[in-house]
Amino acid sequence: MKVVLFCGGLGMRLREYSEHIPKPMVNIGYRPILWHVMKYYAHYGHTDFILCLGFGADVIKNYFLTYSECLSNDFVLSGGGKDLELLNSDIHDWRITFVDTGTTSNIGQRLKAVEKHVAGEEVFLANYADGLTDLPLDAQLADFHRKDKIASFACVRPNLSVHFVSASPDGLVQSIADVQQANLRINGGYFVFKQSIFEHIKAGEELLHEPFQRLLKAQQLVAFQYDGFWACMDTFKDKQVLDELYARGGAPWELWKGNGRGPARDGRAVTAGR
Repeated sequence: MKVVLFCGGLGMRLREYSEHIPKPMVNIGYRPILWHVMKYYAHYGHTDFILCLGFGADVIKNYFLTYSECLSNDFVLSGGGKDLELLNSDIHDWRITFVDTGTTSNIGQRLKAVEKHVAGEEVFLANYADGLTDLPLDAQLADFHRKDKIASFACVRPNLSVHFVSASPDGLVQSIADVQQANLRINGGYFVFKQSIFEHIKAGEELLHEPFQRLLKAQQLVAFQYDGFWACMDTFKDKQVLDELYARGGAPWELWKGNGRGPARDGRAVTAGR
């Protein structure tokens, strides 16, 4: 199953990290978050990637053109440094298509730009490439096929340290609670689409605006509710949290290392946004 990754955004809230590195190329540990997302999909056997490039496309291309397997794999060096034997490999079976989808394009435009690259795929996957999770992808796919709709997205609790406030029109506070305790959910950015999604996207439209509204009216959009680990790297503070989890070892999103936490669970349709 092909995986479309949206890699062209500016990542404005991470500009203090670097004005020259696209958000998906910001490292968690010694590999970019894009690599971690790709490893997640590869763990489930999905290794045919389509990268929707925009800002910093050259950085992403050069990273893979000069990719060193040695950074994340064990190896044996011999012959005075002349001979190198990898003991395992990351991307030997990956197929990566690099597509320029425009510097200022929105997600809907980027998806339309790669339509021909997923032609013939009855179902394909997509991702913002800035969030990590231990979500059971096989369970989300099973839920998608069972409900037989056009689109599905992971519905998660926001990783925000803010309080949700409910107040009357005159300003009297009726309730206040940590957002984690409130019954609020957001789009977690892990999508499953049927090929017919392209029939609902018109020129210039943002994916979650007009196209998703059409799917809502047609009852063709479902959300897979997941309460396990999910974190998005929107800010430098988010990056620090992910770096700390990685540095401790056993980061929950590293399913390929056997670090998954929590059982797979069925999804149920709820409303949410991102």
